[in-house]
Amino acid sequence: MSPHSVADEHDPEQQFRALYDGNFAAVLGYALRRVDQPADAADVVSEVFLVAWRRLDEAPPGDGRPWLFGIARHLLANYHRGQRRRQRLGGRLRDVLARDVAPDPATGVAEWDRIRRLLLKLRPDDRELLMLVGWDGLTPTEAAEVVGIAPGTARMRLARARQRFKELVEPGCDAPAATGHVQAVPFEHVIGESR
Repeated sequence: MSPHSVADEHDPEQQFRALYDGNFAAVLGYALRRVDQPADAADVVSEVFLVAWRRLDEAPPGDGRPWLFGIARHLLANYHRGQRRRQRLGGRLRDVLARDVAPDPATGVAEWDRIRRLLLKLRPDDRELLMLVGWDGLTPTEAAEVVGIAPGTARMRLARARQRFKELVEPGCDAPAATGHVQAVPFEHVIGESR
């Protein structure tokens, strides 16, 4: 044995290179069989050899495969726990988004534009009454106060305005049931009954 080969056995870089070259394919195969995506297996293998480099002084003599598989097993256990946590978090996030997040305002733009064009065909006073009741959420009595007319007059004008609006939506037909939303107010509020 030459003095050079004895020195190589104690050189950490050479020891690691031998460990890596001799076991990379086996460790990769081990990881691939235990994860869903090849990219995840590649991440695990990278971590295995990073840990092996840091703990090289703990490497047993001879075949390092069992030691590397032990490191991989530990890392995979952490990986799978993390996956389960992410799935639970993703499920909770989907529930919150479905329940609490306002819809994208762009989804109502076309409907809003259609309704706006129809409203512009009404007299300004009728349009104002419909919008105060339908979008602003006022009662006919409150809307009457805003426009400065008697509550009975407001109810009568509102009924006529709703009828005109129905005729504009579909001439000769009753207005369709809630065909869309504008600013989270159902279409039927504009043409609905007086409160």
